[in-house]
Amino acid sequence: MSKIQKFNEEITMHKSNVTLAEEYYTLMGKKDAEGLKRYLHPDVELYSPLAIVKGKEAVFKSASQFANMIKYLTIRAKFGAGDQAVIVSDSGIPGMTESFPTASLLSFRDGLIVKIELFYDGGRLVEKREEVFS
Repeated sequence: MSKIQKFNEEITMHKSNVTLAEEYYTLMGKKDAEGLKRYLHPDVELYSPLAIVKGKEAVFKSASQFANMIKYLTIRAKFGAGDQAVIVSDSGIPGMTESFPTASLLSFRDGLIVKIELFYDGGRLVEKREEVFS
């Protein structure tokens, strides 16, 4: 059994999807790119107002680029049911906006994030589109 498989089994056995979602976004706020990658399913898909990204490497790249761009990320609310969790957060994006509110609906499979649906005002982020989704 690989270290990643063992890590994923340990996560699945002991943590709820809400906890996993909160950990993922906490790592994003800390700019811990490699930490983010551990939470992503190989078939993960990301849907946002500005782009659709599919596959672990592509989603990881976009998440890492967003994490590196923001000044901070604060989780305002978290909740979930079944195989889904919701995180509501605010991020600071230097040179653009002091507070960028976002809601994320995360779906889980095998203890990993398999789908991320982002809800935000795309007009506020359009100037940074290439920086995040390139």
